[in-house]
Amino acid sequence: MITHLDRVRPHVLGLFRIVIGLLFTCHGIASLFGALGRAPEPAGAWPGWYAAVVQLAGGVLVALGTGTRTAAFLGSGSMAFAYFDVHQRAALLPIENGGEAAVLFCWTLLLLVFTGPGTLSAARLLPGRRASDERPEHHLGVPV
Repeated sequence: MITHLDRVRPHVLGLFRIVIGLLFTCHGIASLFGALGRAPEPAGAWPGWYAAVVQLAGGVLVALGTGTRTAAFLGSGSMAFAYFDVHQRAALLPIENGGEAAVLFCWTLLLLVFTGPGTLSAARLLPGRRASDERPEHHLGVPV
């Protein structure tokens, strides 16, 4: 069973990346355009509008699997900033201050920084890319 799980790991990681990217994109769309039941952030307003731009652009890049590590790193940092600057002012724990989404996005995106895009990524369609370029062991130097 473990052998089978190891074989499908890159595909599950790819699906995980796509779902996280799409969810992050939805937050950006909602905040920038006032969609999905949210009021839009005023253009140029700090930090909300800039966070929404990072969510939209970063979410699309993560979902597509191109520039995954960089986009995930920026998204993770923006969510850490959101948690400590906005949510933690209200209370210490995420369950008390409404910061669960920020914490979850921060840590899931940070995970993608270290694992890479997995399979099913647009980066694999680019000329000169090899499948080994996207395997975690290629970047981390350790077998998985």
